[in-house]
Amino acid sequence: MAAKSTSCGVIVTDGRRLLLGHATGSPRWDIPKGMAEPGESFATAAARELLEETGLVVSEAALHPLGVHVYRRGKDLALFCWPSPQLPDPRHLRCTSHFPLGGRMVPEFDRFGLFSHEEAVARVGKDMARLLAAIPLDTLCGASD
Repeated sequence: MAAKSTSCGVIVTDGRRLLLGHATGSPRWDIPKGMAEPGESFATAAARELLEETGLVVSEAALHPLGVHVYRRGKDLALFCWPSPQLPDPRHLRCTSHFPLGGRMVPEFDRFGLFSHEEAVARVGKDMARLLAAIPLDTLCGASD
Protein backbone atom coordinates (compact mmCIF):
# COMPACT_ATOMS: atom_id res chain seq x y z
CA MET A 1 0.00 0.00 0.00
CA ALA A 2 1.35 3.42 -0.99
CA ALA A 3 2.04 5.96 1.71
CA LYS A 4 -0.32 8.90 2.04
CA SER A 5 0.88 12.22 0.72
CA THR A 6 0.16 15.50 2.48
CA SER A 7 -0.89 18.71 0.81
CA CYS A 8 -0.44 21.97 2.73
CA GLY A 9 -2.95 24.82 2.53
CA VAL A 10 -3.76 28.23 3.97
CA ILE A 11 -7.14 29.70 4.85
CA VAL A 12 -6.79 33.49 4.61
CA THR A 13 -9.66 35.05 6.58
CA ASP A 14 -10.83 38.08 8.52
CA GLY A 15 -13.32 35.92 10.42
CA ARG A 16 -16.19 36.89 8.11
CA ARG A 17 -14.87 36.12 4.63
CA LEU A 18 -12.14 33.95 3.21
CA LEU A 19 -9.95 34.11 0.15
CA LEU A 20 -10.42 31.58 -2.66
CA GLY A 21 -8.78 31.22 -6.04
CA HIS A 22 -10.67 30.03 -9.11
CA ALA A 23 -9.07 26.85 -10.49
CA THR A 24 -8.26 27.49 -14.16
CA GLY A 25 -10.26 25.26 -16.51
CA SER A 26 -12.60 24.15 -13.70
CA PRO A 27 -15.90 25.31 -12.22
CA ARG A 28 -14.33 25.02 -8.74
CA TRP A 29 -12.67 27.47 -6.42
CA ASP A 30 -10.08 26.45 -3.81
CA ILE A 31 -7.76 27.63 -1.06
CA PRO A 32 -4.06 28.03 -1.91
CA LYS A 33 -2.46 24.63 -1.32
CA GLY A 34 0.06 22.14 -2.63
CA MET A 35 2.54 19.42 -1.81
CA ALA A 36 5.52 19.87 0.51
CA GLU A 37 8.89 19.44 -1.16
CA PRO A 38 11.35 16.89 0.30
CA GLY A 39 12.66 18.13 3.66
CA GLU A 40 10.16 21.03 3.78
CA SER A 41 7.97 21.48 6.88
CA PHE A 42 4.21 21.72 6.40
CA ALA A 43 4.23 25.40 7.50
CA THR A 44 7.06 26.23 5.07
CA ALA A 45 5.19 24.47 2.26
CA ALA A 46 1.94 26.27 3.08
CA ALA A 47 3.68 29.68 3.07
CA ARG A 48 5.45 28.85 -0.24
CA GLU A 49 2.21 27.67 -1.87
CA LEU A 50 0.44 30.85 -0.73
CA LEU A 51 3.20 32.95 -2.31
CA GLU A 52 3.25 30.94 -5.57
CA GLU A 53 -0.52 30.84 -5.94
CA THR A 54 -1.46 34.38 -4.80
CA GLY A 55 1.69 36.51 -4.46
CA LEU A 56 0.96 36.97 -0.73
CA VAL A 57 3.91 36.77 1.66
CA VAL A 58 3.35 35.33 5.13
CA SER A 59 5.80 34.35 7.85
CA GLU A 60 5.50 30.84 9.23
CA ALA A 61 5.02 32.40 12.68
CA ALA A 62 1.83 34.14 11.45
CA LEU A 63 0.28 30.82 10.37
CA HIS A 64 -1.95 29.10 12.92
CA PRO A 65 -1.92 25.30 12.52
CA LEU A 66 -5.37 23.72 12.22
CA GLY A 67 -4.09 20.14 12.12
CA VAL A 68 -3.72 17.46 9.47
CA HIS A 69 -7.07 16.29 8.09
CA VAL A 70 -8.16 13.32 6.01
CA TYR A 71 -8.70 14.91 2.60
CA ARG A 72 -8.88 12.32 -0.18
CA ARG A 73 -7.96 8.69 -0.61
CA GLY A 74 -4.18 8.66 -0.36
CA LYS A 75 -3.91 12.35 0.55
CA ASP A 76 -4.18 14.32 3.78
CA LEU A 77 -4.32 18.10 4.11
CA ALA A 78 -2.25 20.08 6.62
CA LEU A 79 -4.35 23.21 7.15
CA PHE A 80 -3.18 26.56 8.42
CA CYS A 81 -5.05 29.78 9.09
CA TRP A 82 -3.70 33.24 8.39
CA PRO A 83 -5.97 35.64 10.26
CA SER A 84 -6.01 39.09 8.71
CA PRO A 85 -8.09 42.07 9.82
CA GLN A 86 -7.53 43.52 6.30
CA LEU A 87 -8.01 40.98 3.51
CA PRO A 88 -6.08 41.53 0.26
CA ASP A 89 -7.77 43.03 -2.80
CA PRO A 90 -8.40 39.97 -5.03
CA ARG A 91 -7.73 42.08 -8.16
CA HIS A 92 -4.09 42.52 -7.11
CA LEU A 93 -3.29 38.83 -6.57
CA ARG A 94 -1.30 36.84 -9.13
CA CYS A 95 -0.66 33.12 -9.47
CA THR A 96 2.84 32.22 -10.69
CA SER A 97 2.33 28.44 -10.44
CA HIS A 98 1.41 26.96 -13.84
CA PHE A 99 0.28 23.65 -15.36
CA PRO A 100 -0.27 22.46 -18.96
CA LEU A 101 -3.81 22.86 -20.33
CA GLY A 102 -4.78 22.65 -23.99
CA GLY A 103 -1.19 22.69 -25.18
CA ARG A 104 -0.10 25.75 -23.19
CA MET A 105 0.96 26.60 -19.66
CA VAL A 106 -1.74 28.33 -17.62
CA PRO A 107 -1.83 29.58 -13.99
CA GLU A 108 -3.37 27.23 -11.41
CA PHE A 109 -5.70 30.09 -10.38
CA ASP A 110 -7.06 32.52 -12.98
CA ARG A 111 -8.84 34.88 -10.57
CA PHE A 112 -9.54 35.39 -6.87
CA GLY A 113 -12.46 36.33 -4.67
CA LEU A 114 -13.54 36.91 -1.07
CA PHE A 115 -16.47 34.80 0.08
CA SER A 116 -18.57 34.20 3.14
CA HIS A 117 -18.16 30.80 4.77
CA GLU A 118 -21.40 29.53 3.16
CA GLU A 119 -20.42 30.86 -0.29
CA ALA A 120 -16.98 29.27 -0.02
CA VAL A 121 -18.38 25.85 0.95
CA ALA A 122 -20.71 26.02 -2.09
CA ARG A 123 -17.88 26.90 -4.53
CA VAL A 124 -15.14 24.42 -3.60
CA GLY A 125 -14.95 20.71 -4.42
CA LYS A 126 -16.72 18.17 -2.20
CA ASP A 127 -13.62 17.15 -0.20
CA MET A 128 -12.67 20.75 0.58
CA ALA A 129 -16.34 21.60 1.27
CA ARG A 130 -16.46 18.84 3.90
CA LEU A 131 -13.40 20.29 5.65
CA LEU A 132 -14.49 23.93 5.44
CA ALA A 133 -18.00 23.11 6.65
CA ALA A 134 -16.49 21.58 9.81
CA ILE A 135 -14.47 24.73 10.61
CA PRO A 136 -16.39 27.59 12.30
CA LEU A 137 -15.01 30.57 10.38
CA ASP A 138 -16.09 33.18 12.91
CA THR A 139 -13.88 31.60 15.59
CA LEU A 140 -11.12 30.40 13.27
CA CYS A 141 -7.75 30.97 15.00
CA GLY A 142 -8.98 34.10 16.77
CA ALA A 143 -9.59 35.98 13.50
CA SER A 144 -12.41 38.02 15.00
CA ASP A 145 -11.96 38.90 18.62
